Amino acid sequence: MLIKTIHNWELPEASATPEDVFWNRRQILQGMGLGAATIGAGALGISDAFGAADPTLDLYPAKRNETYKLDRPITAEKLNLEYNNFYEFGSTKRIAEAAQALPIRPWEIKIDGMVEKEFTIGIDELIRKIGIEERLYRHRCVEAWSMTVPWSGFAMSKLVDLAQPTSAAKFIRMETFHNPEIAPGQKPPLFSWSNKLPWPYVEGVSMAEARNELSFLVTGAYGKPVAKQMGAPLRLALPWKYGFKSIKSIVRFSFTDKQPVSFWETILPNEYGFYANVNPAVNHPRWSQASERVLGTNERVPTLLYNGYHEQVAKLYVNLGLPPHVLYR
Repeated sequence: MLIKTIHNWELPEASATPEDVFWNRRQILQGMGLGAATIGAGALGISDAFGAADPTLDLYPAKRNETYKLDRPITAEKLNLEYNNFYEFGSTKRIAEAAQALPIRPWEIKIDGMVEKEFTIGIDELIRKIGIEERLYRHRCVEAWSMTVPWSGFAMSKLVDLAQPTSAAKFIRMETFHNPEIAPGQKPPLFSWSNKLPWPYVEGVSMAEARNELSFLVTGAYGKPVAKQMGAPLRLALPWKYGFKSIKSIVRFSFTDKQPVSFWETILPNEYGFYANVNPAVNHPRWSQASERVLGTNERVPTLLYNGYHEQVAKLYVNLGLPPHVLYR
């Protein structure tokens, strides 16, 4: 029998996310064959989360870019290590132990599609070629909780420049790893009548979004290589969008003239769309987005338009001929 210990500094999962939100979203996935990983909370030590043999360890901690500041404290590292959405490893937040099965070396990134020349590059070569910095960002989940994170990595625009896309490329389609042998969520459904989830996880951004100054490819957090449960060795951070747009453990960037259809769009197209920008005035069909729970505190605060990054990104969505609800969907 597993006894789950809740530390005095952390929120119970059902408190951090409104209970109806928590259960509705997970019941949809569980009904499609994605069950919870059976692990005990707190079983993973922080020292186990990073891997001492990381070939880029000497680059951390990266120098902080002071352009990107926060108006609230950074979320405790331990909370961030133990409270994660990563459906490849389970449908609860407590997937940290299960995620340690993910092998992150060797790790290759494929660049293909509408580029001058397709190529594949190892993660360590990519990191050293571009270099890294630290940025402090807000993170807002569609489930109505939020945190703040000191990410390390590089501007996504630098990867775009490295890829040399053709002028015909309008979007970037990204996908994560696909390895059912180590990721229980990617295994075939338990029951034949259950719909199969559309693995691998896919997300996309427009070229304009990818080139925006805020778009950030993450290789580290809290002054060290990013933990597996947080999306090692390469994930995306788009602080003005809902968190599900920030794809984890990326293995492929495809440049295309077609708008990608993402993992969540495929499952629930009426609820999760391509332009998932934070907007307190546009509710999720099943819950309000007007406020958010700040993890690690007892605070519920008003949600800000574009998660507080209006000045940097609002211009991206002008004159696109998109309906008003695009700020959410």
